[in-house]
Amino acid sequence: MSASRRSRAKGTRIVQAVFTGIVREVGRVAALDREDGSARLRVRAPETASRTAVGDSVSLNGVCLTATEVTNAELTFDAVPETLTRSSLRLLHEGSTLNVESALRAGEPLGGHIVQGHVDGVARVLSLDAEGEGMRLKVEMPDELERYCVEKGSITLDGVSLTVAVSRPGRLEVALVPHTLEATTLGGLKPGAEVNVEVDVLAKHVERLLEARGRLG
Repeated sequence: MSASRRSRAKGTRIVQAVFTGIVREVGRVAALDREDGSARLRVRAPETASRTAVGDSVSLNGVCLTATEVTNAELTFDAVPETLTRSSLRLLHEGSTLNVESALRAGEPLGGHIVQGHVDGVARVLSLDAEGEGMRLKVEMPDELERYCVEKGSITLDGVSLTVAVSRPGRLEVALVPHTLEATTLGGLKPGAEVNVEVDVLAKHVERLLEARGRLG
């Protein structure tokens, strides 16, 4: 990266990374090195690399990571054991595809919903079936996350902002429109696959406020 490009990129960096769940690019793992429970990922994502500087935050399948190296077409990230344990990134291999989104910058539209890139858990795909021109994705949700899911509410799966169509004990369903199938990796999911889940942060804040109100009586 040239000095001028690095300077321009740094000039638009933000302190607290926030995403929207609107995937801008599907990247591909070009190299993956594992050591002592950690991993170094080199991801080919030319569009994202062109607007990223070292130190910037990028969402990979819904996980916020920091770019440690940037070239014209590739970005490198370090994933610590905690990240790998709590997300599906531990299952990546060379050639894996990823949903990629740069952090939101001041003045850019919030196209999806507020996403932090902090994975709350991992869901398991139950089925992915055709539904009209789109598809319906059903996943088995972790018990501790069910209370944050409401029909017509927001959910993030593998970094994609989606609307909950059905929320039942142990199961969540979302409808995938043709654009989502074309612009993300979700259309290639198979039963048994794991997807990263981030519930709506507003729901977690409401829960905390109600808990505090209950303690105050």
